[in-house]
Amino acid sequence: MTEQKPVADLTREEAAQELAQLASEIAKHDAAYHQKDAPVVSDAAYDALRRRNEALEAEFPDLVREDSPTKKVGFAVADGFKKVTHRLPMLSRGNAFSDEDVLEFDARTRKFLSLGGPVCYTAEPKIDGLSLSLRYENGVLVQAATRGDGAVGENVTTNARTISDIPQRLENAPSVLEVRGEVYMSHADFAALNERQAEVGDKPFANPRNAAAGSLRQLDSQITKSRPLKFFAYAWGALS
Repeated sequence: MTEQKPVADLTREEAAQELAQLASEIAKHDAAYHQKDAPVVSDAAYDALRRRNEALEAEFPDLVREDSPTKKVGFAVADGFKKVTHRLPMLSRGNAFSDEDVLEFDARTRKFLSLGGPVCYTAEPKIDGLSLSLRYENGVLVQAATRGDGAVGENVTTNARTISDIPQRLENAPSVLEVRGEVYMSHADFAALNERQAEVGDKPFANPRNAAAGSLRQLDSQITKSRPLKFFAYAWGALS
């Protein structure tokens, strides 16, 4: 890989050209990851592209493009699924790769909340799967939607109903309750699934996240039903 020129040493023309290249390359990787559930680069390589893009935009803020990766969440829904407009946007988490990134996050938090004293944080493991929004009306599951681009997702209600972790009814629920969480696959279930894939001559999945995402986003719900999917709820969206 060719060594990159430091951002601070780039001319405006060089920065603009590289930002255009990064926007195109990252968009292709987003489509492979979010639409096809088949990434072609490692997470580390993808994150490096995003960090380079962010560094360029910080150095040249007037060159930020309309199609910049920093203005997008996820990717547009794929053909074959009906669209669902989220009542409240489904956003994604940011990444931190160093102590400096964490300190910068802390500084932004303090500034936003106008805090001067000690700030307490909680940390928890991140379940890596596919974000899903479940809408319950009068305690009955009426809709399940993927995050999509954050504003519009895919209607996967029929597939979500096949996941045993997702209840069809809730007792004593508000008249409208949107439960948000992650559809995922355990490492043990992932290994067993890939063994079955190999036995029948099918291509193995790259990792548990893509196995879970690809399993949920099947046009045939029976395929989804045959996969060992789980659901972990961590937040709510629309609420009456």
